[in-house]
Amino acid sequence: MKRPVLFLTLSAMLLFFDSAYSQRAYFVDGYHGGVYGHYPMWVTQFMLDKLAEHPEWKLGLEIEPETWDSVRLHDRPAYDHFRQVATDRRIEFTNPSYAQPYCYNISGESIIRQFSYGMAKMRTHFPQVTYSTYAAEEPCFTSSLPQILKQFGFKYAVLKTPNTCWGGYIRAYGGQLVNWIGPDGSSMLTVPRYASEELEENSTWQTTAWNNSRTFLQASAGSGIQNPVGMCYQDAGWRNGPWLGYGDNIKNNSIYVTWKEYFEEVSARQTKDNWVFSQEDILVNLMWGSQVLQRIGQQVRRAENNIAQAEKISAMAYIDKGYVPRPSDREEAWRTLMLAQHHDSWIVPYNRWNKKHTWAQAVETWTANTDKIAAAIVGEAMGSSGTDADPATNFGYIRVYNTVGASRTDVVSVRVPAPGKAKQIGLYDSANKAIPSRVELHGDSLHITFKPEVAGFGFSTYRLKQIKQRPGSKTGVHFDEQGNCIVENDRYRLVLDKAKGGTLKSLIAKQADDREFAPADTSYRLGEISGYFYDDKKFYSSTDQEARITVLEDHDFLIRVKVEGHIASHPFTQIITLGAGQQRIDFDLHIDWEGSVGIGEYRQEHKWTDDRRAYTDDRYKLKIMFPNSLHHPRLYKNAPFDVCESQQEDTFFGKWSDIKHNVILNWVDLSQEDQCYGLTVLSDHTTSYSYGKDYPLSLTAQYAGVGLWGVDYSISGPSQMRYALIPHSGRWDEARIPTQSALWNEPLIGVYHSDVAAEDKTYIQTGTSGFEISAVHPQEDRLILRLFNAEGGGDPQRVTFDFPVAQVQEILLNGDIVQDIPIVKHSGKSSVALAMPRFGLKTLSIKKLDYHKF
Repeated sequence: MKRPVLFLTLSAMLLFFDSAYSQRAYFVDGYHGGVYGHYPMWVTQFMLDKLAEHPEWKLGLEIEPETWDSVRLHDRPAYDHFRQVATDRRIEFTNPSYAQPYCYNISGESIIRQFSYGMAKMRTHFPQVTYSTYAAEEPCFTSSLPQILKQFGFKYAVLKTPNTCWGGYIRAYGGQLVNWIGPDGSSMLTVPRYASEELEENSTWQTTAWNNSRTFLQASAGSGIQNPVGMCYQDAGWRNGPWLGYGDNIKNNSIYVTWKEYFEEVSARQTKDNWVFSQEDILVNLMWGSQVLQRIGQQVRRAENNIAQAEKISAMAYIDKGYVPRPSDREEAWRTLMLAQHHDSWIVPYNRWNKKHTWAQAVETWTANTDKIAAAIVGEAMGSSGTDADPATNFGYIRVYNTVGASRTDVVSVRVPAPGKAKQIGLYDSANKAIPSRVELHGDSLHITFKPEVAGFGFSTYRLKQIKQRPGSKTGVHFDEQGNCIVENDRYRLVLDKAKGGTLKSLIAKQADDREFAPADTSYRLGEISGYFYDDKKFYSSTDQEARITVLEDHDFLIRVKVEGHIASHPFTQIITLGAGQQRIDFDLHIDWEGSVGIGEYRQEHKWTDDRRAYTDDRYKLKIMFPNSLHHPRLYKNAPFDVCESQQEDTFFGKWSDIKHNVILNWVDLSQEDQCYGLTVLSDHTTSYSYGKDYPLSLTAQYAGVGLWGVDYSISGPSQMRYALIPHSGRWDEARIPTQSALWNEPLIGVYHSDVAAEDKTYIQTGTSGFEISAVHPQEDRLILRLFNAEGGGDPQRVTFDFPVAQVQEILLNGDIVQDIPIVKHSGKSSVALAMPRFGLKTLSIKKLDYHKF
């Protein structure tokens, strides 16, 4: 009985060794970095020298495009020589994005600009270079990349990051090649992190492919991979030269290749393995909840929103009067935002990127610059278009701009100069119909609050006129005998529990069949703020102490209440806002910390190589909790140009080697299994969430303690964050949650004008198509419009332009023309039919008729 078993075992071993012996190992070497991420000026000549010394060596390069400006300035001979060899087949540029962003943590439009501006900068230095393969040293990936990369002309992608997995890694899957299938169905031939490519033992930053180890090669052979390929993008400034050696001493007889060479000359160039890639296959973890990362996330989000709105306002002015912002201004606004999105901003915010500033300080400066330029563009674009006015009867106008495609009636408050008869002012629309408003005098100005009706992507204008003052009406706040605060408007009825820290004892959504969303089980409270203070070895909660609740506003348009409570001894204030007709409930949280405290699972030691980490399990961080009455809900979360349905049982992990995806970009949604009802949480910054069986959905608010590389991520001041809740009927798409998120990120802009035309305009109508306006901006003599199918199906939908159009072309992200699109003209309007799969992306180049002719 023993001999057959022994014979089979020996046979298997012989087959294995024969397979390993016939295996040819390949390796992609190269450099990563740049003038911001580290690039000493000697590196250029060093690469040239080593290429000359070692003809077998080849380079994959992930160098920030702006770096070459510095090289040209400081080492012109090396720069000129490198330009000559840049198209050599031994060199491949694999990531031309402007600032090497992680991608998963910023907007989809930001990713497009990173590649667009980065590739434009590269063309100024290397005009003949083309881009075939996307590869990065760090996990700079998101699920929608295949669609984006293909439109920029890429053919291949690589999902390995073997030597720099500090911030995470991609799920191990497949063999030599896979077809990476994006959420829209786009397919890209890809080298994955093989299913056999394990995380390196005794490491918290590598996989076994980082040096073509025998372990990696044997595991590959055992999986049937005959031509395995490893990778190491060295940090620019490392003086190793060829990573695996050279000449006759290359480790394991590996063969240096570029990625393009590997795909086209080594691999089979095709596979039947279609990997429908999920955002949850990106296993990443940063210092979520730390104050520094929270502020970076908020600053980047604010700047993203501001420049997007500025471009859209400029597009309206372009259509009306041919206004085009100075290209240098718009480019500089995007440049500083893109630098703030650099992956080092997020993973090493306390490191210095120059002698004077840390990354965190630089981000604050960069995003402030973007905000300043965006505000200037808006100011220029909104310049008055004059009309005859009688100063005795005309007190000016308010124009309200809507930069999203959906019609909306959000409440706005606009500051205007106070006329002689200050509060005897009212609003009239363009049809001279009186519009309800609330007027309050503040010093030498008035605050006028009202609820405009603004069609998608356009503006409405309201005239200020003298009226008899109308008394305001109190609508929806009172207190019961226990001091609980009852808040009610046309959409919601909330009960804030005074004894339990002002948490929501009841949340009834009238538009969702009067459903109660607060949980019947009171183990956790809706809106509870809780965290583990490890020095005290205790969970503290906002429900531990009574709250003080006061009313800030209570009228036809807005209800705002202030909840003041404590978490342990630390006071917090939370402003809750309900707008008339508004689907979301807004929360603004401010925590005044009494000194620095430790919040997390335990006090982390300064052993940055430990697999076990205190800052990974978000249940122990301070978080805002959202228990609810939904039964067996499914969890959905958005990502750049994607919405992911979670397949995870929970988000809980405590080790670098056990990362689970727990990132919230803009929103996370729970939809009841029968899809009847749901609850969405919106966040003002990219952060993490926690969720699992018997544990409610929670939004991370604060971590304080030792983190990556032993840095102390301590509390340095107050914490401030905004979030919102949207109880709804139906699934996330039926409830149009992407649209609601866009409304929150791009609020109505109300502006006072002393003299403008009393008119309303709608420039672009997307109707019920489900198309989201990702971007629209003037470019030379064209209008560039980018649409994303966030909610709709794949059937053709009509997009209408309320201005004379001469030509509409579909173009790729690299500017290549796909086709001319037929224009249908009717009743003075032009429209086109567009078909996009869900999560599809299309860019239109629109040539309008000369504005003097209409």
